[in-house]
Amino acid sequence: MLGEFDLIADFFAPLAANCAGALGLQDDAAILQPKAGRDLVVTKDLMVAGVHFSEDDPADLIARKLLRVNLSDLASMGADGIGYALGFAAPPEMDIDWVQLFCAGLAEDQKIFNVSLIGGDTVQTPGPLTLSLTAFGDVPAGQALKRSNAKPGDLVMVSGTIGDGVLGLDIKVGKWPELSVTHQNNLRARLQLPEPRLALGYSLRGIAHGAADISDGLVADLGHICTASHVGAVLDAVKIPLSEAAKAVAPMDANEFTSHLITGGDDYELVFTIAPEDRERVGEHSAVHGIPLTEVGQIVAGDGVKVLGADGRPIKLVQRGYRHF
Repeated sequence: MLGEFDLIADFFAPLAANCAGALGLQDDAAILQPKAGRDLVVTKDLMVAGVHFSEDDPADLIARKLLRVNLSDLASMGADGIGYALGFAAPPEMDIDWVQLFCAGLAEDQKIFNVSLIGGDTVQTPGPLTLSLTAFGDVPAGQALKRSNAKPGDLVMVSGTIGDGVLGLDIKVGKWPELSVTHQNNLRARLQLPEPRLALGYSLRGIAHGAADISDGLVADLGHICTASHVGAVLDAVKIPLSEAAKAVAPMDANEFTSHLITGGDDYELVFTIAPEDRERVGEHSAVHGIPLTEVGQIVAGDGVKVLGADGRPIKLVQRGYRHF
């Protein structure tokens, strides 16, 4: 393993080359100057080996997921990405080839999402490998999407498909062996390389009332919207959009399977609420961005999230979503 400053100069400084405010990673901090009329949006996520990823996962995919889950938070706020700061706590036996591949993954996604490294810190730890990323974005002043504006009568919408992330995790531990190789690979890809819905987030400014990204599961993250907005929600399990891979799974109990999909997490889709009269506008954005948007429920007076099965009765959920504590 290289020394700290050689590691920064050889691997991380090139990732900051296109950001003047990063100062070549030679100073104690970066300098950001928000554009006039824009609000700064900041988010942070941690990923720990053995918790968020396996130590045998490809280093480039770990890096890309680390960046993308943060960009998904920016998307849920309707923000544009600016840059990110990286915390890198590696055990002494960390292989330099692993670091090189990790940085190659970051470089690839920097090009896709037009962001750059602006700073951070590298330290040694007895383990496990711990990665921290703080993403910076901006949004026109006063136009950030929030969780706290949902209203009774709003429609609940989701992007993409739900449940692929947790099914991808299932595949990693040997579940659903009856699925085709193609379906298994698609589910693994959804787990390892989520797609932050940045363009959709921009387009929802001024339309969405409450919004969040689905990291801990649809029920949990819609629940966060409900808590912040002092409302409740009713989800229709039959309307939850599923991928072809998810549909190919043949569970013994449909309600139990649905509960698994909507509480498992790692989807990184957006859940948001809109007024019924804005349904057509949202449909236009769906077509423009090529992202399926599905109405899955309604905001109601009260609190909490209720999920109704095909028979119209509430589904008993084993859990509400992923929780660390």
